[in-house]
Amino acid sequence: MSSRPVVALLGDDRGHRSHQELNALRPMLDVDTTWVPTDSAFTITDYDGVWLVPGSPYADDAAVLRALTTIRERGIPFLGTCGGMQYAVVEIVRTVLGEQATHAESDGEAADNVVTALACSLDGEERLVTPVAGSRFAGWVREPFVGMHFCSYAPTPAVSSRLEGIGVVVGATADDAGAEVLELPDHPFYVMTMFQSHVGALAGGPVHPLVRAFTDAVRATTVGA
Repeated sequence: MSSRPVVALLGDDRGHRSHQELNALRPMLDVDTTWVPTDSAFTITDYDGVWLVPGSPYADDAAVLRALTTIRERGIPFLGTCGGMQYAVVEIVRTVLGEQATHAESDGEAADNVVTALACSLDGEERLVTPVAGSRFAGWVREPFVGMHFCSYAPTPAVSSRLEGIGVVVGATADDAGAEVLELPDHPFYVMTMFQSHVGALAGGPVHPLVRAFTDAVRATTVGA
């Protein structure tokens, strides 16, 4: 039996392009991974790390938000991609700021939306992602690069500014997407991205430095556990 750390791929494998890319990436990683459907009776603390994958709305949005609170409060290494970023922002606004926060796609358009439709959809679009000097992300990815997106929704600029006010760090930016990467600096590893770092695996591309940093953090937090 493998003694390697186990990362939960929290999400619902629907077989679309992003999930195919993620499944192609799995054998390249230095941790074990397992799909954890959002509507299953999962216990998130059973896993050494969590990747909240694209594909929202999820089968059980409430379970995802509960898991995000546990992940953040218990220091479980976390990577949230596209929908994973969006839901992580909703959880932080609700739980840390104590405010109403909704997602326009899953909850409908409302005054308390902190995630809204992008003026220019990035579904299937590439954008130049530019790391922000001094961020953790810039330590892993030093130069601008082209990132693939399958997102039509994103955190609003206003909520990104609010989160910066409580210490959340913008790790990268891109035209049309605003804050491409958000980080919690006082967490072992908590990174949210708009771009999909796993895209390219189907073509045999290398593991993205962000994913390497995530799995390194998972392995580091399990040493001696």
